[in-house]
Amino acid sequence: MFRRTIYTVLTALMLPAAASASPPSVGQVQVIRTQYEDSLVDLARKYNIGYVEMLAANPGVDPWVPGAGRDVTIPGMHLLPDAPHEGVVVNIGELRLYYYATKDGVPETHPLGIGGEGNETPLGSTSVVRKMAGPTWYRTKAEIADKPWKPKIVPPGPDNPLGTHALYLGWPAYLIHGTDDWHGIGRRDSRGCIRMYPEDIVDMFGKIPVGTKVTVVNQPVKFAWIDGQLFMQAHPDAHQTDQLEDDKHRDYEVPDGFMKMVLAKAGKDAARIDWTVVRQAMWERKDVPVAITH
Repeated sequence: MFRRTIYTVLTALMLPAAASASPPSVGQVQVIRTQYEDSLVDLARKYNIGYVEMLAANPGVDPWVPGAGRDVTIPGMHLLPDAPHEGVVVNIGELRLYYYATKDGVPETHPLGIGGEGNETPLGSTSVVRKMAGPTWYRTKAEIADKPWKPKIVPPGPDNPLGTHALYLGWPAYLIHGTDDWHGIGRRDSRGCIRMYPEDIVDMFGKIPVGTKVTVVNQPVKFAWIDGQLFMQAHPDAHQTDQLEDDKHRDYEVPDGFMKMVLAKAGKDAARIDWTVVRQAMWERKDVPVAITH
């Protein structure tokens, strides 16, 4: 049996928790050596990573049977989204939640499952209006029409799609909740609600009070200055996510105004941008921050 070997990468880029302002990033990238029983799905949950994040960071690796003794990247370093550092920030562009317990503190972060095509999670600002342990699930009219043989009301229990805990938002019919099938975390397959791993929703339920601000943004590409270098983190967009899950070659796509975005982030150091690295990072979209300045 192989001993688990962990190589830590980019740890020097993390700022101490005692810093006076929120750091530009949280977490770290690791490379682990697999054991024979490992799968990318199980490793994702163990390291609090979403399924698609693991696929993107490990192209060509079989998600179910990677094999023993194989080096696998854990993309655990996250540049913070460009959003107010307060309350809950949900970035659907990376399928991840950030919780700022204090405005200048280090946020806690967890992967999410979000709405798929036609059922997109809304953008904008709202708040947590109530909380419930052991929620009851009431199926929507659309869900009843799709599967009329299923019960219209599901009481608390192991088969409840809301899981064990739920945070109700100011947007009617939208919640942050657990799940009875954690394999959907890190994927775009909900009807618009925001799902979390069972252990993560329990943790957040105990920490997030009613009235907490919730900001939802869509930023598949993020930037941050760290130790004099501009870093970029590119996540697969919705179309590329579908291609990843279908084991297809990813199309090269960039957001509208992407070059202007990079130049604006670089500012007076725009001449230092390494455009070869930028293009490579956008092509690969491996969910791992890379330095894009010389």
